[in-house]
Amino acid sequence: MTPPSLPPTVAAHVPTGVLIDGAWRPASTGRTFEVADPATTETLFDVADGGEQDALDALTAAHDAFPQWRATAPRVRAELLRAVFDTLTARTEDIAALVTAEGGKPLAESRAEVAYGADYVRWYSEQAVRFEGLARRAPSGANHQLVLRRPVGPALLITPWNFPIAMIARKVAPALAAGCTVVIKPAQLTPLTTAYVAEIIREELEARDLPTGVINVVPSASARTISGPLLADPRLRKLSFTGSTEVGAALLKASADNILRTSMELGGNAPFLVFEDADIPAAVQGAVQAKMRNAGQTCVAANRFLVHASVAEEFTAGLTEAFDKLVVGHGADEGTTVGPLIESSAVDRVEEVVAEAVDAGARVRIGGDRPNRPGYFYAPTVLDRVSADLRVITEETFGPVAPVVTFGSEDEGVALANSTPFGLVAYAYTRDIARVMRLAESVETGMLGVNRGLVSDASAPFGGVKSSGLGREGGEAGIEEYLDSVYVAI
Repeated sequence: MTPPSLPPTVAAHVPTGVLIDGAWRPASTGRTFEVADPATTETLFDVADGGEQDALDALTAAHDAFPQWRATAPRVRAELLRAVFDTLTARTEDIAALVTAEGGKPLAESRAEVAYGADYVRWYSEQAVRFEGLARRAPSGANHQLVLRRPVGPALLITPWNFPIAMIARKVAPALAAGCTVVIKPAQLTPLTTAYVAEIIREELEARDLPTGVINVVPSASARTISGPLLADPRLRKLSFTGSTEVGAALLKASADNILRTSMELGGNAPFLVFEDADIPAAVQGAVQAKMRNAGQTCVAANRFLVHASVAEEFTAGLTEAFDKLVVGHGADEGTTVGPLIESSAVDRVEEVVAEAVDAGARVRIGGDRPNRPGYFYAPTVLDRVSADLRVITEETFGPVAPVVTFGSEDEGVALANSTPFGLVAYAYTRDIARVMRLAESVETGMLGVNRGLVSDASAPFGGVKSSGLGREGGEAGIEEYLDSVYVAI
């Protein structure tokens, strides 16, 4: 039976098993779990629920394929990734339909995500032949120094549910470009897109007579069941994780015994600063972009709107008007601009933090409730008169809620921006270039968007500071996470 949210041509080509050494198979556990459309709650597919043995079999395949893949010419790896990019681009509509079905986001956003994810594949197809090394005479003159780059080894990639193609692309592409083999643990809520993309890569490997154990996928309803045995196995040499800070901290501890190379893109609580000299219409437009992608369910979503008191009402009124024009609905429906949240508990949490804010004196300018329709929806919401100590400010909401807090001076605004353990991204609207440079020095963040609500780019380093993680994805830095330096004294 074809899932109601998917075209038959797409549904027929979605793998639902465990991928190990080039073959899709049922889980060794014999179990499956359901993947549902969050806009309707209808089941899309039953997916293999991988267990410990599947994880270890996948690592064996990655470990056995590693010597040949490491020795494969960089140009061959580059051409494979370029072919994957071409296929992803050609199948944009099919993949976008899959992203919308399992994740809920509007089709326009899903198409943009396919392009964004494919861009990482193209970028790293170009980087695969550009590893930088070093050859020079030592300062003492006694010998020559040679620095070579080589792949770290088999890598475990654990991805979140909110960007099912982009998150896997920006991990798999640099790993394969560097010469690493991979085991992928996709998110339980959105494993279908990952499986579809993995099949594209598997087909390209097979067509070139390259080891199919280069890429392995183990979906599971229990992430710990997969990560635990793999992190304890000395054959694994690298972990890349995107998700919550709490889980990231636990994975870092589990990675310590085998001294794994780790990359962690963790939680955020992005401030959106609007200064008194800002272009307010542009700030409103940027705020909608920074807040409402995927209904606010992104790690780089603006979570706290910190607005200079002199322009607070103008900005809040403009944001309220912009939110009023948003259209809530099924992502596949024409005209929809805001889809559902991913599951019922996500709606419950958003409802809870908004109610807490209102009880404490916040004012609802628009929204503040659940639409009367099936699925996991919450109305786009603007709050003002918000106290900075409320959970809607101090915690990452991960929903379509924009709370506005006012400040008086630049120093006060920066202090509010920095008053959190997180530092993934920040946004600032101002016409003062001297202030921009001060913010670049003073705001504790890994990324800063100035007069724009979008910062992500395949060619730029993506990552945070403090509790938002370590390491970078994207740009030249992204491939460094999968490479070791070898110094040779001659």
